[in-house]
Amino acid sequence: MNRRTLLASLSLSLLALAACGGAKTDDGTALTVAATAVPHAEILESIKPALAKQGVDLKIRVFNDYVQPNLQVEQKQIDVSYFETKPYLDEFNAARGTHLVPYAGVHVEPLGAYSRKWKTIAQVPNGATVAIPNEPSNGGRALLLLQKAGLITLKNPTNPLSSLNDIATNPKTLKFKELEGATLPRTLGEVDLALINTNYALDAKLNPVRDALAIEDKNSPYVNFVVGLPGGDKDPRVVKLIAALRSPETRRFIADRYAGAVLPAF
Repeated sequence: MNRRTLLASLSLSLLALAACGGAKTDDGTALTVAATAVPHAEILESIKPALAKQGVDLKIRVFNDYVQPNLQVEQKQIDVSYFETKPYLDEFNAARGTHLVPYAGVHVEPLGAYSRKWKTIAQVPNGATVAIPNEPSNGGRALLLLQKAGLITLKNPTNPLSSLNDIATNPKTLKFKELEGATLPRTLGEVDLALINTNYALDAKLNPVRDALAIEDKNSPYVNFVVGLPGGDKDPRVVKLIAALRSPETRRFIADRYAGAVLPAF
């Protein structure tokens, strides 16, 4: 074989390999789900084998914030998300012009108030510094819990989107810091009280049942939903995902794994 023939043969081989490498291999069984690490990704991992038997290849994408998961679902880079409450979703859609809808509620993660300085809410002193989430849904949720604990009162005692401007009375003259939710566990050495979502509390090895000075009860309206674009809940893969998340097996997993720190909502 002369040099020209050899080069031509190699070129044809490379083109063939490129064509094979670029072929679409997704057989339609993969389902991508955006989730925070604890407890959402752990719950999803627990149902992967059952879904695999039903022909669904569950791909879990773990995030440590509440913004990117929704943006990637909106942009159709990820199929669905599983990490958020409806009040948060409503506020997110309104603020960002997204079109996401809740598909099915799975569990409640009671928001708690934590401290490394004080053992009870009653010990929180005048002028104490309190850290709360810096986005409207969870910030309002934190203020509702502080009201329930007797530290403040709100102008509208039931408004889930209350802000610091909606505080009616603050008898202990508490000072508030609004911070990114994921950073709140790291502030416990610097503030008197921090209002922390259970997923971040568990990730920081806090036990909500044992460590929280105040915590939402089982009647909390803040259910965590599977979320996606309109009509996506009719996708057979999503139907199977929701059925697995709301199964007796998942109920038992939540009860055994989290011992009351996470509560089934089905």
